[in-house]
Formats: sequence, structure tokens, C-alpha cells
Amino acid sequence: MTIYQLAARLNLSIGTVSRALNDRGEVSEATRKRVIAAAARYRFTPNQSGRSLSRGATRTVAFMLEIDPGTGDLGEPFFLSLLVGLQEGLAARGIDLAVTMGPPGESQNQRLRRLVEGRSADAVVLTETRVRDSRIDYLNEVRFPFAALGRSKSGGGVFPSLDMDMAGAALVAVERLVGQGHRRIGIVLPSGDLTYAREWLGGYRRAMRAKGLATPSDLIARGHPGEAGGHAATGRLLELETPPTAILYSNEYMTLGGYQALRQRGVRIGVDCSVIVASDSAVLRTLSPAVTGFATLTRALGQRLAEILLAAMPAHAAEGKAKVLREVWPMTLVPRGSDGALRAPGKP
Repeated sequence: MTIYQLAARLNLSIGTVSRALNDRGEVSEATRKRVIAAAARYRFTPNQSGRSLSRGATRTVAFMLEIDPGTGDLGEPFFLSLLVGLQEGLAARGIDLAVTMGPPGESQNQRLRRLVEGRSADAVVLTETRVRDSRIDYLNEVRFPFAALGRSKSGGGVFPSLDMDMAGAALVAVERLVGQGHRRIGIVLPSGDLTYAREWLGGYRRAMRAKGLATPSDLIARGHPGEAGGHAATGRLLELETPPTAILYSNEYMTLGGYQALRQRGVRIGVDCSVIVASDSAVLRTLSPAVTGFATLTRALGQRLAEILLAAMPAHAAEGKAKVLREVWPMTLVPRGSDGALRAPGKP
């Protein structure tokens, strides 16, 4: 019997059962006795490695990386540099970093539950956070240490997190394009409720509104977060009666697909249509023209994420008192050749 089944039998939360079995506070004596008696009756034996969690016995942190189910892509390339910084920050405390990979959705939720129940790590780092994220609700419920790369409304929005200022970057991008004469600016986003996409869209809308510009729904194109999705979404924008003269992309892969769609239609990037993306990488720099985007110090980001996570782990926090640290990192615009001044129709 798993702890989930035991909790269901008793009509109690997993967190309550866990605290009762481990003789932790915040559980009444009557509930504790009831849980222990049921555990004996159903022959439930808590994982012994779990009992050593508070001592940080595994000395391992699990990094949950999502694999795109359609392409097998391992997320944005910046994750590699981020992982280097994260490992450096954890290694200073003698902690190893283990990467667990899988597609988003219920399979990842199940993988997370197995990790927590088996106590195969002392803490978890979440990525690709959603506006409503069941993983965060679950980890808060069972009081398992974690930190997230990204924000969410789950958990009341109060949990250890480090995020990039996507909304602020969108504001800078729109101001740059409007300054170049663009008024009809489109945006390409991944479908779903990824937090970073919501922030990018929110910043775009606020910036356009501040400039007195409309953001009709036809200028907002969504699709699969990979190249195919970026290609299809860009194609829809270009098929409009009045296509946008500039497009904002929220991630690298969708930008690659967008470049293909623009070229296939004979659109000169940086001349007929400007492009700005909310990321920066070696791949984007090798495109022609190189893509104007937003850079961040991803290795330093990983190191800071390690500090935020360690602060949330009682075994490693200062004076053993866990803290919830939340930060938003700035992003720096790196101008290149993919954007430029608006040209009159027919002008070379």
C-alpha cells in the first residue's frame, strides 16, 4: 500500500499522514494514533530513506526537465548553462544534481510523486511552471522542499522561485519597435498556460496599450512550442489581410520555425518584417540575419537558483530556518539584424 492509498482509506491528506507517521507537529494525538493503527492494519511501512529526509541523507536535488513529446527537444538551450550554474551552487554544499526528464502533464506529476514517496532526492527544482500548476500544490501539501524557475498562482503564489522579467522585456521590445515606426505588431506564443508566455503576453499588451495601439486577437498567434508550432503560427499572421510589420516570439524554437515561414513567403527579415525574441543563444546568433533578443546570465541564474533552493531546505538553511525567497531577474536587449525601421510598401 502506498501513502496515497493509506491517506485515501483514512480520508486524510497525504501531508497529514506523513506528519503523523514521522511524529511531527501539527497533528493531533488522536489523528496520529489513528494513522499508526491503520498503517499497522494495512501493513504499510514508510520508506526508510524518507525518514532520513530531514537530515538530507540523499544529498541529491532532482531537476525536472520537460521533454517535448512531439520532437524530443529538451527545452530551451539555455537550460544547459543554467544546469552548470545550479550544479556549482549545490556542489559547494556537497549536494549532487540529478536530472529527471519526461513529457509535461500527468506523467510528470506521477514521476514527481514517485520521487517524493521514494525520497530519492532531498528537494526538487521545477521548470516550465504553469499559471495553475498541480506540482506546486502537491509539493506544498506534502511539505517537500522545492524551488521553481518561474512563478505561478498555485500555492498562493508564495513559494521559492526565480523568474526572468518577461513582462519587462516585452515592454522594451514594443517600445523599440514603435520607435522604429511599427504600429501593427504581432506576437507568437506557445499554447497552454505556461507562466513565461503569460508574462510575455501581458507585457506586450500593456506596452501596446500605453502607446495607444490595439492588440486585436488576430495579432496573437499560438501554437505548439516547437519549430512546427512557430512555423504554423507565423503563417497565420502572414495570411492576414493586413499582416504585422513586426513579430515578437517567446522562445527560440518557435523563432526558428517563424524564420522558415517568413523566408518561404519571400518576406525579408529585418526589412519587410522585424523580429525580436525573448531569449538569446548561439543558435539565434548564427541565423541570417542574427536575431535581436534578450540575454540573461544563465550560469549566474543557476547559481542563484541554488541559493534560493538551499534557503528553503531546513537542513541547509541558515540556522536551520527555511526561508521563501522570490526574485525576478532583469533581461538585457541585444540588438542585431532582425529588426529595423518600418519601410513604406514597395520601398527597397
